[in-house]
Amino acid sequence: MLNKPQLNPPFDIPKISPKPVNACSLKEICKQRDLKEVFQSLNNLYNDRNALVIYPDETYAQVLELCASKKALSQGKQIHAHLIKSYHVYESLFLDTKLVFMYGKCDSLPDAEKVFDKMSQRTIFTWNAMLGAYVSNGEPLGALGTYREMQVLGISVDAFTFPCVLKACAMLKDVNCGAQVHGVVTKCGYDSIPFVVNSLVAMYAKCYDLDKAMQLFDRTGEKEDVVLWNSMISAYSAYGLSIEALGLLRDMQKTSQVTNSYTFVAALQACENSLFRKMGMEIHAAILKSSQNLDVYVANALISMYARCGRMSQATGVFNQLENKDRVSWNSMLTGFVQNGLYKEAMQFFHRLQGAGKKLDQVSVISVVAASGRLGNLLNGKEMHAYAIKNGFVSDLQVGNTVIDMYAKCCCVDYMGRTFEQMPDKDFISWTTVIAGNAQNNYHVKALAFFREVQTKGMDVDAMMIGSILLVCSGLKCMSQVKEIHGYITRKGLSDLVLQNAIVDVYGECGNIHYARRMFEFIEVKDVVSWTSMISSYVHNGLANEALELFYSINETSLELDSVALVSMLSAAASLSALKKGKEIHGFILRKGFMLEGYLASSLVDMYACCGAIENAYKLFTCIQNKGLVLWTSMINANGLHGRGKAAIDLFYKMEDENLIPDHITFLAVLYACSHAGLINEGKRFLDIMRHKYQLEPWPEHYACLVDLLGRAKCLEEAYQFVKNMPFEPTAEIWCAILGACRVHSNKELGEIAAQKVLQLDSMNPGNYVLVSNVFAASGRWKDVEQVRKRMKGSGLKKTPGCSWIEIGNKLHTFIARDKSHPKSDEIYQKLAQITEKLEREGGYVPQTKLVLHNVEEEEKVQMLYGHSERLAIAFGLLNSPVGTLRITKNLRVCSDCHTFCKLVSRFFGQELVVRDANRFHHFKDGVCSCGDFW
Repeated sequence: MLNKPQLNPPFDIPKISPKPVNACSLKEICKQRDLKEVFQSLNNLYNDRNALVIYPDETYAQVLELCASKKALSQGKQIHAHLIKSYHVYESLFLDTKLVFMYGKCDSLPDAEKVFDKMSQRTIFTWNAMLGAYVSNGEPLGALGTYREMQVLGISVDAFTFPCVLKACAMLKDVNCGAQVHGVVTKCGYDSIPFVVNSLVAMYAKCYDLDKAMQLFDRTGEKEDVVLWNSMISAYSAYGLSIEALGLLRDMQKTSQVTNSYTFVAALQACENSLFRKMGMEIHAAILKSSQNLDVYVANALISMYARCGRMSQATGVFNQLENKDRVSWNSMLTGFVQNGLYKEAMQFFHRLQGAGKKLDQVSVISVVAASGRLGNLLNGKEMHAYAIKNGFVSDLQVGNTVIDMYAKCCCVDYMGRTFEQMPDKDFISWTTVIAGNAQNNYHVKALAFFREVQTKGMDVDAMMIGSILLVCSGLKCMSQVKEIHGYITRKGLSDLVLQNAIVDVYGECGNIHYARRMFEFIEVKDVVSWTSMISSYVHNGLANEALELFYSINETSLELDSVALVSMLSAAASLSALKKGKEIHGFILRKGFMLEGYLASSLVDMYACCGAIENAYKLFTCIQNKGLVLWTSMINANGLHGRGKAAIDLFYKMEDENLIPDHITFLAVLYACSHAGLINEGKRFLDIMRHKYQLEPWPEHYACLVDLLGRAKCLEEAYQFVKNMPFEPTAEIWCAILGACRVHSNKELGEIAAQKVLQLDSMNPGNYVLVSNVFAASGRWKDVEQVRKRMKGSGLKKTPGCSWIEIGNKLHTFIARDKSHPKSDEIYQKLAQITEKLEREGGYVPQTKLVLHNVEEEEKVQMLYGHSERLAIAFGLLNSPVGTLRITKNLRVCSDCHTFCKLVSRFFGQELVVRDANRFHHFKDGVCSCGDFW
């Protein structure tokens, strides 16, 4: 042993009064694990001239081990430098091995390799230290290469060699290599040593061979090693075998085996959803009993468990009790809020995180960006995106994908596209997200272009991406594209239940109800979404009766309807004005305990309004406590539908008082209400409020409402000037509003202009041809009428026949103009003749034959008026329900003559009539209509 004088001050530490020390007392100081004190003692040891002989192996080994345990690389390097300078001719196999060990533990693999390569001699401890260095630094190939070198050199291994080698096999998921090492373990006789068995069990578990792992576990006699139990519980948890993992925990408790924090962490990971909440709470109780202080790793596992089980209040309780919170603690809470849909709470917790001075990492950035997207908070999302760019997180694939999704949900497609293009690496999720974002924001052509690029790159397409493309097809209403995608799904074998339901939906949206029905029948095991998709398809295609029939068919199954299905059913009842059926559905909703909120509440209000029961709609609206924007909009629209313009406006201002911000649909509802109540000044004012107060750019539909309002009020010239000054080309709907007003107010010149525009812009709408034809017929231009009808026929279009229906005895009775198909047709016509005779005799009713826009004799015109479908419905109603209110629905606008007829019926028969036509409701009572003859 050498006792060399020091060449220079060896250690970089503060100067303090020296204390006597020797190598023995240094060992005791190392046990206290205070590096500063250890280095001060070393300095004092060298400054003490009377110190005993210093033995480097004994002195420095303790210090290097302490540096390794604390990952104190800089201090470890100081020791290494001091050894080189002070003992340059001294070689110690023991200290070199300690240096390899220290560098490996301090994540400095290159330094460990340098020391290892320079060693002239090596013991098994040196080789094991190098193996450990490779494994702890995430270099399993280096570990296996070193192990093979040991075999070539004939190095005798010991039991401590195998845990590192087996861990390397596990990291590479190389079960064959692991099995070979297992053979060597058995050959060397180490297969009964507990820590080697633990390593074998862990290796097989991580290599997806749980059977082998369990065989080894079962073969172990006295399972007294907690690590062995932990390995198996952790393995089962990792593979989602929660019942098996928790069963092992029960077995472990029965054997009175002492648990530790790793046991609890592994068991809590097995509590993967709310089904295991009770077990998770039992584990929590066991943790509290076993220890007063909550270990941070266990606390984090508890937070994650409660978050997965949807119990964020309990997770918050654990978090608040934790004294030493680490980054995982904060991120687990933040992620938990997002995963449970508590986005506002997530943002509040994020502000708390900032207030605590914590720095965000990739995980927290992902959570905050996701919450911003779900809340539609573009400003927050942009701020987090900027933070991610500044801190270099944006190159992280998951961060990039989440940012794309956030911009998609905030309807910011340009930023979404730019983010996608700038991503250095894109995976399948990136492509799926950008396609879905374009599809959801109605950028259908872009979505298809991205989809074709995916196919060009030869990437496998999954059901989720196909779902987005079906949404695109639905938006484009392109049947050929739908059939092409349907064929692709069939060829690729992607047809799961979700896609089958989506195909039913898209065929329904594209108007091919026959294909939708066939696909629905093709589904072998239908879920509630299957039925809802078919019901929605019927409703969308005007087949509300079929939708209601399907609804009643569901009762024959064991399926529980959800709120989406009920919204579709309420829509069907509303479209038919079937009040009794609507009330039945309302009763079903109450019996099943559905919460009256959101779209379900607004759909109920819509249903009552569309069935003519505006009072019921008001009662329901008043009862609902948490009124959202959609509900207010529904109630405003309900008032407009019933001609209560001023009531609709009052509701709008009350809604503003509740600090709700109106959107485009809200303004559409209030403008519609103004249009049907003749409130010209109010309509103009609301268009200005929309643009200037709320910075909402009006849609063509908003302009169409104001044009319609001006046209009804006979302000045709002002309406025409307004159309010419619009910031975009007027749509067919806007010219239709002008054309309708020209017909009512007999403005031939402007009517000619509007007629040409209508047919130019929308030549495939049969209603437009009928409107143009009627304008020409009103002016006696029969040749022009004939030309329009020929053109319509040549396009393969047919006029929608006038149809009315009435609900009697829980059944809808339908009538077409001059229809005689009803079983009680003779009685109906006889009753109608009696009604007409009484109105002519007592009410002075004279048919307005000028309204019959056909080139026929006067007598035939009279008969055509008498045969209008709403009159047949009224006659049938008086035959079967002479007392109470008659509710009649018509698919077209009520003509002026039928309007007069209804007023007289309400007066001379003492019968209240509620008639809904294509535009609005008319409430007839005592000879007066609620519309004030303005419709």
